[in-house]
Amino acid sequence: MALNMKALLAMILVFVGCCSNVVFLELIIKIDPGAGNLITFLQFLFIALEGLIFTSKFFTVRPKIALKDYVKLVVLFFGANVCNNYAFNFNIPMPLHMIFRSGSLMANMIMGIILLKKRYNLRQYSSVAMITAGIVLCTLVSSGDVKDNTHHSLKVETSFSDVFWWSVGIALLSVALLVTAYMGIYQEVIFKRHGKHPREALFFTHMLPLPGFLIMASNIAQHWKIAVASETVAVPMPGISWSLAFPLMLFYLLCNVVTQYICISSVYVLTTECASLTVTLVVTLRKFVSLLFSIVYFRNPFTLSHWLGTVLVFFGTILFADVLNQLLETYRLRLEKRFEAAPKTIEYSRI
Repeated sequence: MALNMKALLAMILVFVGCCSNVVFLELIIKIDPGAGNLITFLQFLFIALEGLIFTSKFFTVRPKIALKDYVKLVVLFFGANVCNNYAFNFNIPMPLHMIFRSGSLMANMIMGIILLKKRYNLRQYSSVAMITAGIVLCTLVSSGDVKDNTHHSLKVETSFSDVFWWSVGIALLSVALLVTAYMGIYQEVIFKRHGKHPREALFFTHMLPLPGFLIMASNIAQHWKIAVASETVAVPMPGISWSLAFPLMLFYLLCNVVTQYICISSVYVLTTECASLTVTLVVTLRKFVSLLFSIVYFRNPFTLSHWLGTVLVFFGTILFADVLNQLLETYRLRLEKRFEAAPKTIEYSRI
């Protein structure tokens, strides 16, 4: 029962943490679309500090997995996160960003075929074709309404069109998809070799890349100044009659960092407590809820073609995971267990 409660709590926190994280991310992007590197740095710093205190206990706990095995994983993880968040600087709207990132199964299949020489059945190929068609449709529709969303203080005259920079953003998202898929394969290899250690992996994949942000120091400093200079909001202080004036973007950044930690740590717990089918369902449903909220609350433009592409992506994901058949199989097994556990009645034949 404790295990079920732990899994249920993780599912609830995935929805609460991940969905609210996307909300705060979009609020930040509305103010400063180029804040991707700043967001990524603060997320990594917060999770690394938490892991340093509670997981590593200031490096007094010996890691189960050698640091050399983490290095490649860290490079991939760092690159994927930077590409995903930096893409907002290139005219990528939030709904397209979420739909594009939902194509991870397509990228996993491509990497599986290339690197692991895997073969898939017709259902899996069909589902990935649906996901690909959905992403392509949403991308093509979005390309018709591309606007320069750079913060006014950082606008630079360029001979390249807004569509060109949008194409750069699409390329970054594509690279991030493939890198994430490769990272998943490499992570699977490490976990098979050393066993699963989610808290340790969470700490080292966020702590080791921190020096890499020195390359982006000037960019991070630029957008930190924008955050500090943003309009202020009054934050009430518990037990005190007065409130604290706080830059609005800094408040959003703080909320984004905390919810990101809740989101990613809950997903790590979910992967250790539940079957992959359950994790796929929860994560897919969470993405769909986030997308709906983004469209409704932020009134992002979303046409009938966008909806068709979205349905193709999410239905393709469900089809790939073979959800219907697995749910039916689970139900059948439960019925069999109940039948076996039921008291047997003795039938007497009439004489």
